[in-house]
Amino acid sequence: MSDSCCGPTTIAIEKSFDSQRDLPGPRHDLPIVVIGAGPVGLAAAAHLTERGIDFVVLEAGERVAASVARWRHVRLFSPWKYDIDAAARRLLEADGWSAPDPDWLPTGADIISGYLAPLAELFGDRVRTNARVTAISRLGYDRVRTAGRDQAPFLIRLADGGELRAGAIIDASGTYATPNALGASGLPAHGEGEVFADHALPDVLGADRERYQGRHTLVVGAGHSAATTLLALAELPDTPITWAIRGGSASRTYGGGEADALPARGALGTRLRAHVESGRITLLTGFFTHRVDAAGQGVEVVSRDPSGHERSVTVDRVVSATGYRPDHSIASELRLDLDPVLGSTRALAPLIDPNQHSCGTVPAHGVDELAHSEPGYYAVGVKSYGRAPTFLMATGYEQVRSVVAALAGDWEAARDVRLDLPETGVCSSSLAEAQEQRVGLATGISGGLLSAPLPLATVGAASAESGGCCG
Repeated sequence: MSDSCCGPTTIAIEKSFDSQRDLPGPRHDLPIVVIGAGPVGLAAAAHLTERGIDFVVLEAGERVAASVARWRHVRLFSPWKYDIDAAARRLLEADGWSAPDPDWLPTGADIISGYLAPLAELFGDRVRTNARVTAISRLGYDRVRTAGRDQAPFLIRLADGGELRAGAIIDASGTYATPNALGASGLPAHGEGEVFADHALPDVLGADRERYQGRHTLVVGAGHSAATTLLALAELPDTPITWAIRGGSASRTYGGGEADALPARGALGTRLRAHVESGRITLLTGFFTHRVDAAGQGVEVVSRDPSGHERSVTVDRVVSATGYRPDHSIASELRLDLDPVLGSTRALAPLIDPNQHSCGTVPAHGVDELAHSEPGYYAVGVKSYGRAPTFLMATGYEQVRSVVAALAGDWEAARDVRLDLPETGVCSSSLAEAQEQRVGLATGISGGLLSAPLPLATVGAASAESGGCCG
């Protein structure tokens, strides 16, 4: 529930349905397989536990929440009250766990140690690490064969050669391992595979400091990951920073400023704009990355705009913060009904379109919007959004609650989808200032960024093209 001065933003979707059209249920002699032991995958496990449904969670990494661990230094924009799934909370509290301060903005490390790790412990050996899924199909069926298909178990193949059978699949594998290309047209820039570019959200002020201190860094991208990295780089002395975006202005990244309902997100854009206006960060607009070449000990990045005009910048390091995309290749033998633009389901696409929605205006949705032509397979969490950057963890929690209810045969609960979220651009609060006094600026990096506040810049209302969400 939002504690904004305008009151909670409550969105509900009511559906009428014919029970004859309900999708076939899973095979109850086989477990449900959850792919990914991140926040949404473990939330699915919590709901399956409450429903008494057998399951296995497969995590590709060496530990639960392996992708979260890669950005463990990053502070989320949304406080704890939006970051904990209801079923997970009930299971943890029954085991003696105490919830963190609901208004605190956790880091990725906090999410793991204070929530996900103890939650995974409750599931014991049902959570398997080092279990990377390489392919999913139906046992004895390729994508073409139809007769009897719905009754065949799912076949899951692992990187180590092992195979599992499943009654249904909840794919919460995320998108962190599949970033977008550096190239401006959605294709890799020429030379991108030969010249190293850093993944988004490096630990600039911590473990990766020596790689950036005193070195000219180019950050490519207009979302919150880019903004977070830019603010961290600005804290390093004698470190030149260049920021390249395709757009004609950075207003999309600056967002709603003080008008943002998530104050940490608003502070991010406001302080970034101040750095650009002061000259601390050099902003290159209309920059369409076309080619990257090694240049001595550095990298030359060449832009070629749609008219064919070229310009270049030579730097020491490049951070690619161009967003993420889903990898549906593991499900290539399943019958997926994907939107041709976003890569989400066709039913979900208009609800999450970043041209129309910010994180807080995406309506609640569940099993009906997530269903594919392959009964029993559901992509959930950030993967379900395809290329749309409008995801919040609370949305993923409602997704898995609905999907698990459907797998249990409780279609009334499955279709009673509800969600309370802070709507971007509604109101402001003192949360960011309060936390800054305790641990530092809450704009994406643990421990704070600035020793003294920068002057605030006036920022207009957030546009429909606001950047991606974190948390």
